[in-house]
Amino acid sequence: MLFDTHCHFDFAPFVPIETSLVKAQAAGVSKILIPGTKAKGWVTISQLTQLYPQHLWGAYGLHPYFLHEKSASVLVALDKALAERNSNIIAVGECGLDGVVDVPAQLQEAIFVAQIDLAQQHHLPLILHCRKQHQRLFKLLKSSRFEFGGVLHGFSGSVEQVKPFIDLGFKVGIGGVITYPRANKTRQSVARLPVNSLVLETDAPDMPLCGYQGEPNHPAHLPQVLTCLAELRQENPLELAQRLWRNSHEVFHLNG
Repeated sequence: MLFDTHCHFDFAPFVPIETSLVKAQAAGVSKILIPGTKAKGWVTISQLTQLYPQHLWGAYGLHPYFLHEKSASVLVALDKALAERNSNIIAVGECGLDGVVDVPAQLQEAIFVAQIDLAQQHHLPLILHCRKQHQRLFKLLKSSRFEFGGVLHGFSGSVEQVKPFIDLGFKVGIGGVITYPRANKTRQSVARLPVNSLVLETDAPDMPLCGYQGEPNHPAHLPQVLTCLAELRQENPLELAQRLWRNSHEVFHLNG
């Protein structure tokens, strides 16, 4: 059994949802976490997690890509949504910092810090998005004294880059990037990371695996990420899958 800890299952490529869910389950992916990206998506995530409570979990958050000058006013709505959430809404995110998007850094940091505070208030882990801002994001996390861990989503980098996050109690999301032979640095790094710090993800419908370029990604491809990870780490795939399953439940405080 596999847990896709980061899949935008509320996006259009997965309609009809039931068909997409059957396809994922046939591949052995029995649990999926849907991260939030903007306020108007939270209702859909809530509805999906209530329709399929044994298979879908969710998070509410504000992705740095979608921020604008009115985002600060949405934080009140986020607080309210978290207070009224159903039991399958288990994290805050995805949220963080992005050094590539055309959104002012000051705005990104303010909204991110506010979401850290909300996660702390509601005793929920964070799902972190970070591109080219790891040092700054870590500094903000550490200074907040955040206590509930979470997942650093979309790992692509070095052991040295993510070790501080692991030391803060975060897991590292491993996805399709490791299936690309050219991603040598990342492939070497995942072989060295402690196994208890790893979880699997697809980021579907984005981040297609090697060989699927130009196609929407799907949680049904997650077993191929597992196979590649097992090869890179020279571990038994079944034993590795069991460890990653436990890690996923531990970080989101779920019964496995």
